[in-house]
Amino acid sequence: MRQELPLEEIRKLLGTEIFVSDWKKIDQDQINRFADATGDYQWIHVDPKKAAHGPFGKTIAHGFLTLSHIPFFANKGAIIPEGTKMTINYGLNKVRFLNPVPVDSKIRDRIVLSRMEESKGGRILMATTHTIEIEGQEKPACVAESLSLAFV
Repeated sequence: MRQELPLEEIRKLLGTEIFVSDWKKIDQDQINRFADATGDYQWIHVDPKKAAHGPFGKTIAHGFLTLSHIPFFANKGAIIPEGTKMTINYGLNKVRFLNPVPVDSKIRDRIVLSRMEESKGGRILMATTHTIEIEGQEKPACVAESLSLAFV
C-alpha cells in the first residue's frame, strides 16, 4: 500500500530496501497479450513448440514485459512525501535484463530508495532501484532505476 511519510523520515530511508513484493506468476497468456500489445511476436516468446527446441527449452517473457511490472510492484510499496498532490512517472535510468524469465515462473521486486532531490516549487524527484528476482534463481531478471516526480 502507498505510504505517506514526512520528508525527514523518507531521508532516513535513503539507500535502504523499502519494499519486497509478493511473488507474481508470468504465464503464457500474459506473454501472448503483451505480444499483442507491442507487436513483438518473436518465437522465443509466443511459440511454445519452437521454443521447446530453443536455448531455454520453453518460451520466455519479453524483457519489457518484466520491466513493465515495475509500476505494479511499486504501487504496492510506494513511499511518498506527506501532502503529495500527485506523482508522475519521470522515466528510467540504467536498465539491464540479466536473466530471462521462463514461462510459468514467478517474479518479485526488491525496491531500494536510491536517492531524492528536492527542488523549488514543491517538486521532489525520487529514484528507486528495482531488482526483479525469479523464484528459485540466484541471478535477477532485471535491475532498473525508476524515477518518479512528486508534487507537494
